[in-house]
Amino acid sequence: MFRTYAPNAVKVALIGDFSDWHELPMKPVNDGKFYEISVPTAREGMKYRYRIYSKNGGFTDHCDPYGFGTESDASKVCSVIRSTDNFAFTDENWMNSRTDCLDKPLNIYEVHLGSWKRKEDNSCCSYAEIAPMLADYAIEYGYNYIEIMPVMEHPCDESWGYQITGFFSPTSRYGTPQQLMELIDLCHRKGIGVIADFVPVHFASDSYALAEYDGSPLYEHPSDTMKFNQWGSLNFNYLRGEVRSFVQSAADYLLSVYHFDGIRFDAVSNMIYHNGDERLGENRVSLEFLRSMNVGLKQRHPSAMLCAEDSTAYPKVTAPVSEGGLGFDYKWDMGWMHDTLEFLGTSPMLRFRDYNRLTFSMLYFYNEHFMLPLSHDEVVHGKGTVPQKMNGQYDDMFPQARLLYMYMIVHPGKKLSFMGNEFAQLREWDEKRQQDWELLDYPVHDSFREYIKALNTIYLTHTALHHDYDHSNFIWEDCDNAENCVCAIRRKSPEGDILAVLNFSDWCITDYVVNIGRDHSAALLLDSDNVLYNGQTPDRKTYFSSSNEYLTMDVPPYSGLMFLIIHQNDK
Repeated sequence: MFRTYAPNAVKVALIGDFSDWHELPMKPVNDGKFYEISVPTAREGMKYRYRIYSKNGGFTDHCDPYGFGTESDASKVCSVIRSTDNFAFTDENWMNSRTDCLDKPLNIYEVHLGSWKRKEDNSCCSYAEIAPMLADYAIEYGYNYIEIMPVMEHPCDESWGYQITGFFSPTSRYGTPQQLMELIDLCHRKGIGVIADFVPVHFASDSYALAEYDGSPLYEHPSDTMKFNQWGSLNFNYLRGEVRSFVQSAADYLLSVYHFDGIRFDAVSNMIYHNGDERLGENRVSLEFLRSMNVGLKQRHPSAMLCAEDSTAYPKVTAPVSEGGLGFDYKWDMGWMHDTLEFLGTSPMLRFRDYNRLTFSMLYFYNEHFMLPLSHDEVVHGKGTVPQKMNGQYDDMFPQARLLYMYMIVHPGKKLSFMGNEFAQLREWDEKRQQDWELLDYPVHDSFREYIKALNTIYLTHTALHHDYDHSNFIWEDCDNAENCVCAIRRKSPEGDILAVLNFSDWCITDYVVNIGRDHSAALLLDSDNVLYNGQTPDRKTYFSSSNEYLTMDVPPYSGLMFLIIHQNDK
């Protein structure tokens, strides 16, 4: 059965492999706004399109808005008959025990499947081929979730998946729907969650997709001033119930059919304000849609995570809808990201004046459930990679980048880092090339990855780093030391506290003292300056001493020390 919604069409026909691409007239049904036809000879794998005749004269051939597959040809203009109910998931234990991770570790590895690893001929790996490599890599290096950049069908590689033509069709670049299910199922069996990147704001303007679907602006905004956005794509028109149904159904489809564990909603700021411009005012229609969709998704999938990529200061993004919020579980902390990277890009001689960039985030942190992102957006468009954002010369990049990641891990908030960050890639991301894995032949990059592995392991292991949104979990042990550009953060837990001392200056801080409390002892967990990680301090030679209630240490330039603090009676 083929059925499509085209209320303003003059007539609709079906064309495909099963008819040798001759028109099969479709019959208007119900109120005449839907067209359908039954084709007994249609089989899985066959291509098809809808030929829609408009009131303006002529016709346009469209792929199926609700199609489950698209052709693997470069043009991707045809839908393909695909089944989504012939894969048997084996992840029942995972699905029954998963949570939204609000009080658990959440360390996300953001991946673009087409450029993580490629075959020798530079072609893409399939979902099934990449699944075991990616899952095992995440496990080895201390990530417990993978976030996949959009894999719903898109015609242009350069859009990275954010210009979608098939909202119900996993891209055929990497294989079939069943192979995507296989990837997620395998990750679940290995204890790794998978988050889908989703685009609820806009869609690609290609004529064969949703644009002018029935000869009229059916899915897109009808106003010329609001039809297009800053990316040149078409904005969804949330005044229409059919559009609201389409988008929320696509989101539910990812969670229900593919067993994704959460959704990262792209460009939420463009739904909060018209085209993301606060001067144009709140987009009340799309705000109400967001609230309604999030309530519905949480009712159906209580343990799934709903994450907002939102750069605005709009309040209550992660508050429940019943309390006037938007109903997301997490919001990206773009302010923390910008402040931190700008601070580390400043000359050490001037960092004292910008010291509050390190401390400002905690003034607003408890307003939302924040996630700390170092995402793909920070390593493209001439911005340089994360190490290249550090001030100074080549040799200054790596110690400061190690310091950055220790600060990120000890700072409250769930974590997200883009592929390549973990081994300090020095080339901006290119969607057509795999990561520069050959860099691991160089000790400075291989040791950097080992450092991230050690840091991530500490994060996953110690409960003090998991209760991000409990006010009593965080203490500034030192946040007023701008002259020396050093700060100290303590995260508290009955199982033991985590203390990190972070030196952002280019000189050694000697005999630095922290009051850890009477009857407490300190054990070193990690020294970012350890020679094992390409630092200068010999292994097991980090200087620190504990006497009474005081911990004294030396902190080398651009380095951090992380300690486990335990009450003597708890040993």
